[in-house]
Amino acid sequence: MTPWERATLALKLLSIDPQRLGGMVVRARVGPARDALLGTMDAIEMPCVRLHPHMGTQVLDGEVDLSATLSGGTLVRQRGLLDRPPSLFILPMAERAEPALSARLGQALDAGHSHALLALDEGSEEGETVPLALQDRTAFHVALDGIAMSDLAPIDLPQDTVALRRLARAVHVPDDILEDMVMLANAVGITSLRAPGFTLNAAQCHAALHGRDVVEQSDVSAAVALIYAHRATKLPDQPEDQTQPPEKPPDAPDDPAQTAQPNDILLDAITAALPPDALVDLSTRGPRRATGSGSGARRTGNRRGRPLPARQGPNANAARVDLIATLRAAIPWQTLRKRADPARNGPIFRQSDLRKKRYDALSDRLLIFTVDASGSAAMSRLAEAKGAVELMLAQAYARRDHVALVSYRGNAAEVLLSPTRSLVQTKRRLAAIPGGGATPLASGLAAAMDLAQTAAQKGLTPTVILLADGRANIARDGSADRALAHADATKLATKIAAARCDALVIDTTNRPEKTLRQLAQHMAAKYIPLPRADAKRVSGAISASLAE
Repeated sequence: MTPWERATLALKLLSIDPQRLGGMVVRARVGPARDALLGTMDAIEMPCVRLHPHMGTQVLDGEVDLSATLSGGTLVRQRGLLDRPPSLFILPMAERAEPALSARLGQALDAGHSHALLALDEGSEEGETVPLALQDRTAFHVALDGIAMSDLAPIDLPQDTVALRRLARAVHVPDDILEDMVMLANAVGITSLRAPGFTLNAAQCHAALHGRDVVEQSDVSAAVALIYAHRATKLPDQPEDQTQPPEKPPDAPDDPAQTAQPNDILLDAITAALPPDALVDLSTRGPRRATGSGSGARRTGNRRGRPLPARQGPNANAARVDLIATLRAAIPWQTLRKRADPARNGPIFRQSDLRKKRYDALSDRLLIFTVDASGSAAMSRLAEAKGAVELMLAQAYARRDHVALVSYRGNAAEVLLSPTRSLVQTKRRLAAIPGGGATPLASGLAAAMDLAQTAAQKGLTPTVILLADGRANIARDGSADRALAHADATKLATKIAAARCDALVIDTTNRPEKTLRQLAQHMAAKYIPLPRADAKRVSGAISASLAE
């Protein structure tokens, strides 16, 4: 089947029994293929409700109607979206769904088998995927990327879906087919028990769609191709060829663990549904995890940012009180409190009713390159730093990173590049940088710390990246005292750690330098030895460390 035919079949089966199949994940950007698929949703006999990836749980579960409650004297709640009759929830930008939203939708899909979900995955990067909680609770996953308009064909959904649903739930499934489903799921590395259940329901719907009352091999093949292919994490291990099978007593029973092998027909159905590039590394790749793309640090604050649901907080907390949330928490208890204290007038509040405001602030990240420009190898180190800065800046617009450059040599440090995201300005500033002289490491760390503190006050998240290959020999006061220079550098490193500023120490010496490793420990920084490092290796090491 072509990708469009696979998507069409999945939509037909979903229209027959959306409650037992959970829903579908559609990975596609806005385009003709996705529009054509969404255009048929009105034919499904369920009301469609569009959600938002940052929707709060109050909208899903309902909340207290303050005006009606205060005017009537009794608790009045507004109905939430999940209190609706069985509905098909359409979630655009599902890869950006908040954890609370995905968890609540997962609970709704598990409870009662009433609602269904259509999650639209619009992620442009490989790591941007729909939360695993929603992937596991939806039977189908289709990818429409790369489908041309000439590949599109009209989608004719079944008409009498109520009769087909009744017929599908009465379709008989032989015991050997059930065993094949579970055995195949284990063979391809699927650990969720929902997958065999979805496959069973999809096979019954496929049989009912073709007018059969018993599940056949073709029904199971179609079901596993739609449900197992995107969940598979490995290919089954092939049994080793044996020229002479081991002898066993005639009366010895067969060992199911040794004789049971996956059904080859079903395995071929999964293999045919996999993309060509997935077959190359499927045997060595583990389950994919959804990871961020590095768009700054996510912090929970109490002053600014995107509002989050209010939470209880201590009295000493500087967060502002959320009056509406506090009223919602206090209103359900007013009847009991009035009975306990009938002399009190007006609403009765307790300390436990207080709710504090919270905000989700996404701060940009600042990478402060602190480069040793001293000694005979200064020019090569500066060239590596220049290349690394330019490589990091090339991705700055996508990752919202800022970059700064501090160079230390002679008797002091110098901020060569203030925090910026301009690649043109950076290349102009880095065109000619002098090198050579002594190593005032403490001055370089002091300049980097000043930049980090200033950036933090502006809402940025600083990370100090130290590139060095030698020991400090110039103290902060400019004297050539190695012991004092080492003590000053250690003191600055301890201050950086106390300020909880993220840091990396990249050792570019031919052999790892013990003093730099100790300095990294004082900074609470990650130590990365990179002998003979070039700009690409430096940039790759930094990106890998920041992604952890």
